[in-house]
Amino acid sequence: MTQPSFSSPEAAPTIRLKPKANARAIRHGAPWVYDNELVIDRRTKSIAPGTIARLEDAERNFLALVAVNPNSRIFARVLDRDAAAQIDEAWFAAKFAAALAHRETLYEAPFYRLIHAEADGLPGVVIDRFGDTAVVQPNAAWADILIEPLVEALRTVTGVTTVVMNGTGRARGLEGLEETTEILSGAVEGLIPVPMNGATYMADLMGGQKTGLFYDQRPNHGFAQRLVKGKKVLDVFSHVGGFALASLAGGAESALSVDSSAAALELAEKGAAAMGKSDAFATRKGDAFDVLAALAEEGESFDVVICDPPAFAPSKPALEKGLRAYERVARMAAPLVREGGYLGLCSCSHAADLDKFRGACNRGIGRGVGHLGRSAQLIHTGFAGADHPLMPQLAESGYLKALFYRIVS
Repeated sequence: MTQPSFSSPEAAPTIRLKPKANARAIRHGAPWVYDNELVIDRRTKSIAPGTIARLEDAERNFLALVAVNPNSRIFARVLDRDAAAQIDEAWFAAKFAAALAHRETLYEAPFYRLIHAEADGLPGVVIDRFGDTAVVQPNAAWADILIEPLVEALRTVTGVTTVVMNGTGRARGLEGLEETTEILSGAVEGLIPVPMNGATYMADLMGGQKTGLFYDQRPNHGFAQRLVKGKKVLDVFSHVGGFALASLAGGAESALSVDSSAAALELAEKGAAAMGKSDAFATRKGDAFDVLAALAEEGESFDVVICDPPAFAPSKPALEKGLRAYERVARMAAPLVREGGYLGLCSCSHAADLDKFRGACNRGIGRGVGHLGRSAQLIHTGFAGADHPLMPQLAESGYLKALFYRIVS
Protein backbone atom coordinates (compact mmCIF):
# COMPACT_ATOMS: atom_id res chain seq x y z
CA MET A 1 0.00 0.00 0.00
CA THR A 2 1.38 3.43 -0.93
CA GLN A 3 2.20 5.86 1.86
CA PRO A 4 -0.19 8.84 1.73
CA SER A 5 1.54 12.21 1.83
CA PHE A 6 1.75 13.32 5.47
CA SER A 7 4.74 15.14 6.90
CA SER A 8 3.20 17.11 9.77
CA PRO A 9 -0.14 17.70 11.49
CA GLU A 10 -0.43 21.01 9.67
CA ALA A 11 -0.24 19.23 6.31
CA ALA A 12 -2.99 16.78 7.17
CA PRO A 13 -6.35 17.02 5.39
CA THR A 14 -9.39 17.94 7.45
CA ILE A 15 -12.63 16.02 7.88
CA ARG A 16 -15.64 17.41 9.69
CA LEU A 17 -18.55 16.08 11.70
CA LYS A 18 -22.11 16.79 10.65
CA PRO A 19 -23.94 19.35 12.81
CA LYS A 20 -26.03 16.66 14.52
CA ALA A 21 -23.12 14.26 15.09
CA ASN A 22 -22.13 13.59 18.68
CA ALA A 23 -18.88 15.54 19.06
CA ARG A 24 -19.17 15.15 22.84
CA ALA A 25 -18.66 11.39 22.50
CA ILE A 26 -15.34 11.97 20.72
CA ARG A 27 -14.28 14.46 23.38
CA HIS A 28 -15.16 11.92 26.07
CA GLY A 29 -13.05 9.18 24.55
CA ALA A 30 -15.04 7.45 21.78
CA PRO A 31 -12.44 6.04 19.35
CA TRP A 32 -14.45 5.63 16.14
CA VAL A 33 -16.25 7.94 13.71
CA TYR A 34 -18.67 6.29 11.29
CA ASP A 35 -19.19 7.46 7.71
CA ASN A 36 -22.76 8.62 8.43
CA GLU A 37 -21.46 11.04 11.09
CA LEU A 38 -19.24 12.98 8.68
CA VAL A 39 -19.66 15.51 5.92
CA ILE A 40 -18.76 13.38 2.92
CA ASP A 41 -17.92 15.07 -0.38
CA ARG A 42 -15.71 14.32 -3.37
CA ARG A 43 -12.61 15.52 -1.51
CA THR A 44 -13.12 13.34 1.56
CA LYS A 45 -14.02 10.33 -0.57
CA SER A 46 -10.71 10.70 -2.43
CA ILE A 47 -8.54 10.64 0.71
CA ALA A 48 -6.21 7.65 0.47
CA PRO A 49 -6.93 4.85 2.97
CA GLY A 50 -4.62 5.14 5.96
CA THR A 51 -4.11 8.90 5.69
CA ILE A 52 -3.76 10.82 8.96
CA ALA A 53 -6.32 13.65 9.07
CA ARG A 54 -7.60 16.34 11.41
CA LEU A 55 -11.09 15.76 12.75
CA GLU A 56 -13.15 18.86 13.52
CA ASP A 57 -16.63 19.36 14.88
CA ALA A 58 -19.31 21.20 12.89
CA GLU A 59 -18.03 24.53 14.26
CA ARG A 60 -14.52 23.76 12.99
CA ASN A 61 -13.07 23.11 16.44
CA PHE A 62 -10.26 20.55 16.48
CA LEU A 63 -11.19 17.20 18.05
CA ALA A 64 -8.42 14.72 17.21
CA LEU A 65 -5.89 13.41 14.74
CA VAL A 66 -7.50 10.42 13.10
CA ALA A 67 -6.63 7.66 10.64
CA VAL A 68 -9.02 7.73 7.68
CA ASN A 69 -10.32 4.94 5.49
CA PRO A 70 -13.10 5.93 3.06
CA ASN A 71 -13.52 2.22 2.18
CA SER A 72 -14.62 1.32 5.69
CA ARG A 73 -17.82 2.07 7.58
CA ILE A 74 -15.49 3.16 10.39
CA PHE A 75 -14.34 6.16 8.41
CA ALA A 76 -11.99 7.53 11.05
CA ARG A 77 -10.14 6.08 14.05
CA VAL A 78 -8.84 8.40 16.76
CA LEU A 79 -5.05 8.31 17.13
CA ASP A 80 -4.22 11.37 19.25
CA ARG A 81 -6.05 14.32 20.77
CA ASP A 82 -3.00 16.57 20.54
CA ALA A 83 -3.19 18.64 17.38
CA ALA A 84 0.62 18.84 17.25
CA ALA A 85 1.28 15.11 17.62
CA GLN A 86 3.57 13.44 15.08
CA ILE A 87 2.52 9.88 14.25
CA ASP A 88 6.03 8.54 13.88
CA GLU A 89 8.44 6.02 15.42
CA ALA A 90 8.74 8.01 18.65
CA TRP A 91 4.95 8.13 18.95
CA PHE A 92 4.74 4.36 18.56
CA ALA A 93 7.54 3.91 21.09
CA ALA A 94 5.62 5.86 23.73
CA LYS A 95 2.56 3.65 23.20
CA PHE A 96 4.65 0.48 23.44
CA ALA A 97 6.45 1.66 26.57
CA ALA A 98 3.15 2.30 28.36
CA ALA A 99 1.74 -1.06 27.28
CA LEU A 100 4.90 -2.93 28.21
CA ALA A 101 4.99 -1.43 31.72
CA HIS A 102 1.49 -2.80 32.35
CA ARG A 103 2.29 -6.30 31.07
CA GLU A 104 5.55 -6.51 33.00
CA THR A 105 3.57 -5.66 36.13
CA LEU A 106 1.25 -8.60 35.42
CA TYR A 107 3.55 -11.35 34.18
CA GLU A 108 7.02 -12.61 35.00
CA ALA A 109 7.58 -14.22 31.61
CA PRO A 110 7.26 -12.31 28.29
CA PHE A 111 4.25 -14.21 26.97
CA TYR A 112 1.16 -12.02 26.69
CA ARG A 113 -0.90 -9.70 24.54
CA LEU A 114 1.19 -6.55 24.33
CA ILE A 115 -1.22 -4.35 22.36
CA HIS A 116 -4.99 -4.73 22.47
CA ALA A 117 -5.99 -2.28 19.76
CA GLU A 118 -8.01 0.78 20.81
CA ALA A 119 -7.65 0.03 24.52
CA ASP A 120 -3.87 0.48 24.19
CA GLY A 121 -4.14 3.54 21.96
CA LEU A 122 -3.39 1.78 18.65
CA PRO A 123 -6.76 1.32 16.92
CA GLY A 124 -7.01 -1.82 14.83
CA VAL A 125 -3.61 -3.14 15.95
CA VAL A 126 -3.12 -6.38 17.89
CA ILE A 127 0.32 -7.57 19.02
CA ASP A 128 0.97 -10.81 20.88
CA ARG A 129 4.38 -11.51 22.36
CA PHE A 130 6.07 -14.92 22.46
CA GLY A 131 9.36 -14.35 24.25
CA ASP A 132 11.70 -12.61 21.81
CA THR A 133 9.15 -12.91 18.98
CA ALA A 134 6.13 -10.66 18.38
CA VAL A 135 3.21 -11.21 16.02
CA VAL A 136 1.57 -8.04 14.72
CA GLN A 137 -1.93 -7.93 13.28
CA PRO A 138 -2.39 -4.58 11.49
CA ASN A 139 -6.15 -4.73 11.03
CA ALA A 140 -6.53 -1.11 9.92
CA ALA A 141 -5.17 0.63 6.83
CA TRP A 142 -3.15 3.23 8.74
CA ALA A 143 -1.17 0.54 10.58
CA ASP A 144 -0.51 -1.32 7.33
CA ILE A 145 1.03 1.83 5.89
CA LEU A 146 3.06 2.72 8.98
CA ILE A 147 4.24 -0.83 9.65
CA GLU A 148 7.93 0.09 9.32
CA PRO A 149 8.10 2.72 12.11
CA LEU A 150 5.75 0.54 14.16
CA VAL A 151 8.10 -2.45 13.91
CA GLU A 152 11.23 -0.38 14.62
CA ALA A 153 9.64 1.08 17.74
CA LEU A 154 8.44 -2.35 18.81
CA ARG A 155 11.93 -3.83 18.54
CA THR A 156 13.56 -0.90 20.32
CA VAL A 157 11.17 -0.81 23.27
CA THR A 158 10.62 -4.52 23.88
CA GLY A 159 13.89 -6.02 22.66
CA VAL A 160 12.16 -8.61 20.48
CA THR A 161 14.32 -9.83 17.62
CA THR A 162 11.69 -11.46 15.41
CA VAL A 163 8.52 -9.75 14.19
CA VAL A 164 5.84 -11.52 12.16
CA MET A 165 3.04 -9.67 10.40
CA ASN A 166 -0.15 -11.74 10.37
CA GLY A 167 -2.39 -9.89 7.96
CA THR A 168 -5.31 -12.29 7.87
CA GLY A 169 -8.85 -12.31 9.17
CA ARG A 170 -12.29 -10.73 8.85
CA ALA A 171 -11.22 -7.33 10.18
CA ARG A 172 -8.78 -6.72 7.33
CA GLY A 173 -11.46 -7.61 4.81
CA LEU A 174 -13.72 -4.95 6.29
CA GLU A 175 -10.89 -2.43 5.80
CA GLY A 176 -10.36 -3.47 2.18
CA LEU A 177 -6.90 -4.88 2.96
CA GLU A 178 -5.24 -7.89 1.38
CA GLU A 179 -4.45 -11.00 3.39
CA THR A 180 -0.76 -11.71 3.86
CA THR A 181 1.58 -13.24 6.42
CA GLU A 182 5.29 -12.50 6.40
CA ILE A 183 8.34 -12.27 8.62
CA LEU A 184 9.37 -8.62 8.89
CA SER A 185 12.39 -9.14 11.13
CA GLY A 186 14.45 -12.10 12.34
CA ALA A 187 13.42 -15.70 11.75
CA VAL A 188 10.83 -18.19 12.98
CA GLU A 189 12.25 -21.66 13.52
CA GLY A 190 9.50 -24.12 14.32
CA LEU A 191 6.97 -24.08 17.13
CA ILE A 192 7.34 -21.90 20.21
CA PRO A 193 6.60 -23.43 23.63
CA VAL A 194 4.44 -21.05 25.65
CA PRO A 195 4.18 -21.45 29.45
CA MET A 196 0.81 -20.47 30.89
CA ASN A 197 -0.84 -21.48 34.17
CA GLY A 198 1.69 -24.26 34.59
CA ALA A 199 0.81 -25.79 31.22
CA THR A 200 2.86 -25.75 28.02
CA TYR A 201 1.20 -24.75 24.75
CA MET A 202 2.82 -25.04 21.35
CA ALA A 203 2.34 -21.91 19.24
CA ASP A 204 2.55 -22.14 15.44
CA LEU A 205 3.17 -18.50 14.53
CA MET A 206 3.19 -19.01 10.77
CA GLY A 207 0.40 -21.53 10.29
CA GLY A 208 -1.83 -21.29 13.35
CA GLN A 209 -5.01 -19.31 13.91
CA LYS A 210 -4.56 -15.54 14.21
CA THR A 211 -1.30 -14.84 16.09
CA GLY A 212 -0.71 -18.52 16.85
CA LEU A 213 -2.16 -18.77 20.35
CA PHE A 214 -5.00 -17.26 22.37
CA TYR A 215 -3.88 -15.55 25.58
CA ASP A 216 -7.30 -14.19 26.47
CA GLN A 217 -8.54 -17.30 28.31
CA ARG A 218 -5.61 -17.35 30.76
CA PRO A 219 -7.64 -16.35 33.87
CA ASN A 220 -10.48 -18.71 32.92
CA HIS A 221 -8.00 -21.56 32.50
CA GLY A 222 -6.78 -20.65 35.97
CA PHE A 223 -10.27 -20.78 37.44
CA ALA A 224 -10.97 -24.13 35.77
CA GLN A 225 -7.83 -25.54 37.40
CA ARG A 226 -9.52 -25.08 40.79
CA LEU A 227 -12.26 -27.53 39.73
CA VAL A 228 -10.35 -30.37 38.14
CA LYS A 229 -8.00 -32.05 40.61
CA GLY A 230 -8.36 -35.81 40.26
CA LYS A 231 -11.22 -35.30 37.79
CA LYS A 232 -12.08 -36.46 34.27
CA VAL A 233 -12.25 -33.44 31.92
CA LEU A 234 -13.77 -32.88 28.47
CA ASP A 235 -12.59 -29.84 26.47
CA VAL A 236 -14.74 -29.17 23.39
CA PHE A 237 -13.60 -26.75 20.66
CA SER A 238 -10.21 -27.30 22.27
CA HIS A 239 -8.00 -25.73 19.57
CA VAL A 240 -4.37 -26.36 20.69
CA GLY A 241 -5.38 -27.79 24.04
CA GLY A 242 -6.80 -24.74 25.82
CA PHE A 243 -8.65 -25.92 28.90
CA ALA A 244 -7.49 -29.54 28.56
CA LEU A 245 -3.78 -28.80 29.06
CA ALA A 246 -4.57 -26.28 31.79
CA SER A 247 -6.63 -29.00 33.52
CA LEU A 248 -3.76 -31.49 33.34
CA ALA A 249 -1.47 -28.87 34.85
CA GLY A 250 -4.08 -28.41 37.58
CA GLY A 251 -4.06 -32.08 38.52
CA ALA A 252 -6.83 -33.57 36.40
CA GLU A 253 -6.82 -37.35 36.18
CA SER A 254 -7.46 -37.20 32.43
CA ALA A 255 -8.44 -34.76 29.69
CA LEU A 256 -10.05 -35.29 26.29
CA SER A 257 -9.66 -32.56 23.63
CA VAL A 258 -12.25 -32.32 20.86
CA ASP A 259 -11.66 -30.19 17.76
CA SER A 260 -12.32 -30.31 14.02
CA SER A 261 -8.70 -29.41 13.18
CA ALA A 262 -6.19 -32.24 13.06
CA ALA A 263 -3.36 -29.68 13.04
CA ALA A 264 -4.64 -28.03 16.23
CA LEU A 265 -4.99 -31.39 17.97
CA GLU A 266 -1.46 -32.35 16.93
CA LEU A 267 -0.19 -29.18 18.61
CA ALA A 268 -2.22 -30.08 21.71
CA GLU A 269 -0.58 -33.51 21.78
CA LYS A 270 2.86 -31.92 21.54
CA GLY A 271 1.95 -29.62 24.41
CA ALA A 272 0.85 -32.56 26.55
CA ALA A 273 4.10 -34.37 25.70
CA ALA A 274 6.16 -31.33 26.68
CA MET A 275 4.37 -31.41 30.05
CA GLY A 276 4.95 -35.14 30.50
CA LYS A 277 1.17 -35.70 30.47
CA SER A 278 0.67 -37.72 27.29
CA ASP A 279 -0.65 -40.74 29.19
CA ALA A 280 -3.47 -38.66 30.68
CA PHE A 281 -4.35 -36.87 27.44
CA ALA A 282 -6.46 -37.94 24.48
CA THR A 283 -7.89 -36.24 21.41
CA ARG A 284 -10.95 -36.78 19.26
CA LYS A 285 -11.22 -35.12 15.86
CA GLY A 286 -14.63 -34.17 14.51
CA ASP A 287 -17.42 -31.66 14.38
CA ALA A 288 -18.07 -30.63 17.98
CA PHE A 289 -21.82 -31.16 17.79
CA ASP A 290 -21.37 -34.59 16.23
CA VAL A 291 -18.87 -35.60 18.92
CA LEU A 292 -21.11 -34.33 21.73
CA ALA A 293 -23.95 -36.43 20.33
CA ALA A 294 -21.70 -39.47 19.97
CA LEU A 295 -20.38 -39.18 23.53
CA ALA A 296 -23.97 -39.10 24.81
CA GLU A 297 -24.86 -42.20 22.78
CA GLU A 298 -21.78 -43.94 24.15
CA GLY A 299 -22.93 -43.23 27.70
CA GLU A 300 -19.86 -41.15 28.49
CA SER A 301 -19.80 -38.69 31.38
CA PHE A 302 -17.26 -36.28 32.82
CA ASP A 303 -16.63 -34.40 36.04
CA VAL A 304 -15.87 -31.19 34.15
CA VAL A 305 -16.99 -30.22 30.63
CA ILE A 306 -15.82 -26.97 29.04
CA CYS A 307 -16.88 -25.64 25.64
CA ASP A 308 -15.01 -22.73 24.05
CA PRO A 309 -16.42 -22.38 20.54
CA PRO A 310 -15.47 -19.85 17.85
CA ALA A 311 -17.52 -16.70 17.51
CA PHE A 312 -21.01 -17.88 16.56
CA ALA A 313 -22.25 -14.26 16.53
CA PRO A 314 -19.43 -12.15 15.04
CA SER A 315 -21.86 -9.41 13.95
CA LYS A 316 -25.34 -8.16 14.73
CA PRO A 317 -26.94 -9.84 11.67
CA ALA A 318 -25.60 -13.17 12.97
CA LEU A 319 -26.79 -12.64 16.56
CA GLU A 320 -29.98 -14.73 16.65
CA LYS A 321 -28.43 -17.64 14.80
CA GLY A 322 -25.41 -17.41 17.06
CA LEU A 323 -27.47 -17.44 20.24
CA ARG A 324 -29.26 -20.56 19.04
CA ALA A 325 -25.87 -22.20 18.50
CA TYR A 326 -24.74 -21.29 22.04
CA GLU A 327 -27.99 -22.68 23.40
CA ARG A 328 -27.42 -25.90 21.44
CA VAL A 329 -23.90 -26.26 22.86
CA ALA A 330 -25.22 -25.89 26.40
CA ARG A 331 -28.11 -28.31 25.76
CA MET A 332 -25.80 -31.02 24.41
CA ALA A 333 -22.93 -30.52 26.87
CA ALA A 334 -24.89 -30.33 30.13
CA PRO A 335 -26.09 -33.98 30.14
CA LEU A 336 -22.48 -35.16 29.87
CA VAL A 337 -21.66 -33.58 33.26
CA ARG A 338 -21.88 -35.92 36.23
CA GLU A 339 -24.07 -34.80 39.13
CA GLY A 340 -22.13 -32.32 41.22
CA GLY A 341 -19.76 -31.66 38.32
CA TYR A 342 -19.00 -28.47 36.46
CA LEU A 343 -19.85 -27.02 33.05
CA GLY A 344 -17.91 -24.14 31.50
CA LEU A 345 -19.38 -22.27 28.53
CA CYS A 346 -17.53 -19.52 26.66
CA SER A 347 -18.25 -16.93 23.98
CA CYS A 348 -15.88 -14.67 22.05
CA SER A 349 -18.71 -13.04 20.06
CA HIS A 350 -18.76 -9.24 20.01
CA ALA A 351 -22.45 -9.12 19.14
CA ALA A 352 -23.63 -11.41 21.96
CA ASP A 353 -23.36 -9.40 25.18
CA LEU A 354 -23.16 -11.08 28.57
CA ASP A 355 -26.90 -10.98 29.25
CA LYS A 356 -27.81 -12.52 25.89
CA PHE A 357 -25.11 -15.16 26.12
CA ARG A 358 -26.06 -16.09 29.67
CA GLY A 359 -29.72 -16.32 28.67
CA ALA A 360 -28.88 -18.70 25.81
CA CYS A 361 -26.75 -20.87 28.11
CA ASN A 362 -29.43 -20.96 30.81
CA ARG A 363 -32.06 -22.06 28.29
CA GLY A 364 -29.78 -24.71 26.87
CA ILE A 365 -28.88 -26.16 30.26
CA GLY A 366 -32.54 -26.24 31.26
CA ARG A 367 -33.44 -28.12 28.10
CA GLY A 368 -30.46 -30.42 28.48
CA VAL A 369 -30.84 -31.60 32.09
CA GLY A 370 -34.24 -30.38 33.30
CA HIS A 371 -35.91 -33.62 32.28
CA LEU A 372 -33.26 -35.49 34.28
CA GLY A 373 -34.34 -33.73 37.44
CA ARG A 374 -31.22 -31.60 37.50
CA SER A 375 -30.59 -27.88 37.59
CA ALA A 376 -27.58 -25.58 37.52
CA GLN A 377 -25.89 -23.09 39.79
CA LEU A 378 -23.97 -20.28 38.08
CA ILE A 379 -20.81 -20.12 40.19
CA HIS A 380 -18.43 -17.88 38.27
CA THR A 381 -18.33 -15.37 35.42
CA GLY A 382 -14.98 -14.78 33.77
CA PHE A 383 -13.61 -12.41 31.16
CA ALA A 384 -10.40 -11.88 29.22
CA GLY A 385 -7.14 -11.37 31.07
CA ALA A 386 -5.80 -8.00 32.12
CA ASP A 387 -3.47 -7.99 29.10
CA HIS A 388 -6.69 -7.58 27.07
CA PRO A 389 -7.89 -4.31 28.61
CA LEU A 390 -11.43 -3.08 28.06
CA MET A 391 -11.88 0.40 26.62
CA PRO A 392 -14.92 1.78 28.49
CA GLN A 393 -16.09 3.75 25.43
CA LEU A 394 -15.91 0.71 23.16
CA ALA A 395 -18.04 -2.26 24.15
CA GLU A 396 -16.47 -4.39 21.39
CA SER A 397 -13.17 -4.54 23.28
CA GLY A 398 -14.86 -6.61 26.01
CA TYR A 399 -15.78 -9.55 23.80
CA LEU A 400 -14.89 -12.63 25.89
CA LYS A 401 -17.32 -14.19 28.40
CA ALA A 402 -16.92 -17.43 30.35
CA LEU A 403 -19.70 -18.89 32.51
CA PHE A 404 -19.06 -21.74 34.93
CA TYR A 405 -22.00 -23.76 36.27
CA ARG A 406 -22.33 -26.56 38.81
CA ILE A 407 -24.85 -29.22 37.78
CA VAL A 408 -26.90 -30.35 40.76
CA SER A 409 -30.03 -32.40 41.47
